Amino acid sequence: MPVIVVAIAAFVATLLGGLFALRLRDQLHLILGFSAGAVVGVAFFDLLPEALQMAGGSFASSCIISITALGFAIYLTIDRLILHHGHADEADHARLGNFGAGTLSFHSFLDGIGIGLAFKVSPALGIVVAGAVLTHDFSDGINTVNFVLKNEGARSRAFFWLVVDALAPVLGVLATLFFSVSESSLGLLLALFAGFFLYIGASDLVPESHHAHPVRWTTVATLLGMATIYVVMRIAA
Repeated sequence: MPVIVVAIAAFVATLLGGLFALRLRDQLHLILGFSAGAVVGVAFFDLLPEALQMAGGSFASSCIISITALGFAIYLTIDRLILHHGHADEADHARLGNFGAGTLSFHSFLDGIGIGLAFKVSPALGIVVAGAVLTHDFSDGINTVNFVLKNEGARSRAFFWLVVDALAPVLGVLATLFFSVSESSLGLLLALFAGFFLYIGASDLVPESHHAHPVRWTTVATLLGMATIYVVMRIAA
């Protein structure tokens, strides 16, 4: 029962973050700046530490970091050669928005799996993991909506992906009722997603956030996004 309550809380937190971003669409450059910092912050302060902790018993740190670099390279290849980022027409923008939002949503699904597996070990561990997940779910919703909007997606499409992202941790929790994943394997998967997030933040959201807008305030927003994730992850720890 507690794990279901946590899953519902994750759904609500993600949904509220996305609705917040939709409401402030007129300030999209500042929200994008915050999202850029939050995405990079999640990679550095959440995914990588978790990956090193979960997979560190079976794999060397250099191997885990190499998986992160591989994730960056994979996303770079898909972005430049398949989605044609930088020379995109309307259809390419739509594919890029869908792919990025799908990546963020799959990360939320992994969050749900992490919660479910942690509760299988013990309720205490489940609560700790759930606290870490819930602290960044609000920004997850913001990031998903902003990625669609900045790729010229309609509000309806942004809301669709927001709902997908909000449901993802719930589905992840439910999925663990039927299977288990080794801690080391989940750690490597998180390392891969850290590479994805670093690319999304540094190569996409950061440049887009200050394009044709005052660099000073978008930079402040980006640093605030990173600081927010750092603080909430320290509190959760």
